Amino acid sequence: MNLIALLIGLVVERLATQLFHWRRMRWLDRIIDFGFRQAERLANWPAIIPVILLGLVLVLPVFAVIWFLGGTLAGFTYLLLAVVVLFFSLGPRDIGEEVGEYCRALASDDEEHVQNAAKAIVEADVPETPTERTSCVEAAVCVQANNRLFAVVFWFVVLGPLAAWAYRVTDLIRRRAVFSAAREEQGDGHAVRIRDAAEMLHGWLAWVPARLTAVGYAAAGHMDDAIAALRAPTEDRDSTTSARSESLLARVGIAALALQDRPDETPTERAIRGAEAANHLVFKLLLIWAVIIAAMTLYGFTQ
Repeated sequence: MNLIALLIGLVVERLATQLFHWRRMRWLDRIIDFGFRQAERLANWPAIIPVILLGLVLVLPVFAVIWFLGGTLAGFTYLLLAVVVLFFSLGPRDIGEEVGEYCRALASDDEEHVQNAAKAIVEADVPETPTERTSCVEAAVCVQANNRLFAVVFWFVVLGPLAAWAYRVTDLIRRRAVFSAAREEQGDGHAVRIRDAAEMLHGWLAWVPARLTAVGYAAAGHMDDAIAALRAPTEDRDSTTSARSESLLARVGIAALALQDRPDETPTERAIRGAEAANHLVFKLLLIWAVIIAAMTLYGFTQ
């Protein structure tokens, strides 16, 4: 049942592009902000505790709906609910759509549009230098594919739609916590503690799928270079769990692309080729995951 829901959900996610704005769920920001304000009353507690409690508050309504309605209509209701939950758990924006927008901006030679499109992919400020921006976007596609797609699919397959939604909830809390901390002038305030705790919780849930995704990049791309990057020693042991996972995904993803500069290629053409190659790598890995999940289901490893 979960495999059928997963396949339907992925097809809907690919086709229903006009519904993507629903997945941003801006209305949840008020609930999350209210939770942050209530967390100030627990200032003496470790910040991770109110973050987990806030996550539970957002997960419990979905759990209740699945619990009470999932067994009706001979399981059809569960299938429908699983597809809906998966659709809202993916994203919130589609990486393929954003890469397409970025490439169109590059082709139109609109620098402001290019910067905005690149920022949407990276989810942070991007370098203004074309070469540095190209590398940053390619790495970000590999990182965001795990956060928006593969980690959600992983938790959906392992523990079902509720786990996929729980992962998305931690991401929503993390995004809002980062925004709240950025507005705070004091560097050691309550918002910063909540942000660090939210990033830590999200990093824990992203740790396993990030490594599976990195291995998948090696299988879907240039294997020798990717494996070398996977095994390469790093100096980020003091970084957070989330930062280490993102560094791994970026390093292995770029190595799997194995793109070489062409002497007759302009910076714009190189940027378009790199972004499209990164997006193609993600799509190839998605197909590999679909085949593996289907095989696991046929042999009884998943439901």
